[in-house]
Amino acid sequence: MDVLQVTTMIALVLLAVAWYLSYSASRLDRLHAKVEGAVSALDAQLVRRAEATLELATSGSMDPATSLLLGDAASEALERHTHHPLSHDLLDGQTFAGREGTETDLTETLRAALPEEAVTALRRDPGSPGAVALGRVEASALRVQLARRFHNDAVREVRRVRAKGVVRLFRLAGHAALPQVVDFDDDLPPAVVD
Repeated sequence: MDVLQVTTMIALVLLAVAWYLSYSASRLDRLHAKVEGAVSALDAQLVRRAEATLELATSGSMDPATSLLLGDAASEALERHTHHPLSHDLLDGQTFAGREGTETDLTETLRAALPEEAVTALRRDPGSPGAVALGRVEASALRVQLARRFHNDAVREVRRVRAKGVVRLFRLAGHAALPQVVDFDDDLPPAVVD
């Protein structure tokens, strides 16, 4: 083998390594963008769920105590959203700003306020404001579950890729913070699921 062949082989290997590193960095960047989009989608679904709960609370279809509980929990979730928005800065990471507790509280309030007999009473008149609002709560709560799962799947994928040796060795993630899964209770009241 002469010098030209060796030089050509070394150049080809370096080119292949450079392409692989570039591809890996680009893929990781796309995964981080996917997490950022998932955070935005989850945030939007949580707002819709709180708004639907507030609509149910003010529909006049619930007793005053239950309406007050639902209204307080929904208002707290909306206020928490306004004062503690989700971070979308990839250098800061995607954080949920400590909102897990507030969202869990709203879920627990929905479960307490919507036992089977209350759901049955609301569904008796499908066109009533309470039945319409209950439908919105159910649909938005299902979308919250899906958005949270999608977000957490995206986070797990980023974490899996970032755990690879080549990504760590060549610091392909740059200074982007490691995204975190979002964990809160989002189970629908059993009577609503039926």
